[in-house]
Amino acid sequence: MDTYNPCVSCGACCAYYRASFYWAESDFAVPGGVPHALTDHLYTHYLMMKGTDSAAPRCIALKGVIGSQVYCEIYEQRSSVCRNFPPSWENGELNERCDKARVKWGLPILDREAWTVHHPDDFPKAA
Repeated sequence: MDTYNPCVSCGACCAYYRASFYWAESDFAVPGGVPHALTDHLYTHYLMMKGTDSAAPRCIALKGVIGSQVYCEIYEQRSSVCRNFPPSWENGELNERCDKARVKWGLPILDREAWTVHHPDDFPKAA
C-alpha cells in the first residue's frame, strides 16, 4: 500500500501558529530563500510569514481549503520552522502541536495508520 501524506488534506498548522524564522533564511539574504515579499518584520533579526501573527492566523503561502486540499505555494523555499515541524506519527512520534492545530480546525488527530491507510479522496498517481 502506498504511503499517504495527510498534510495535503490538512493545513491546520499553517493556520494556527506564527511562522517566525531568522532573517537570513529569506531571499533578501540568500538566493532561493523564503520570498522576502511574503514576510513581515517580527523583531531584531527575525521575520515571520505574513498572515501568521494575528488572532486568526493563516500563512499567506497556504493555498486551498483547510481540512480538504491544501498546498504550500513556496514549499521548496519554506523556512526552517516549517521544514522542522513534524506531523504526528510521520517519524513514528506524536507531535502534540500538530494535534492541537488539527483539533482547533475540527480535524481528527492523526494516528500511526494515517500514513499508511489509503484514503478514497487520494489524487490519482501520475504516470
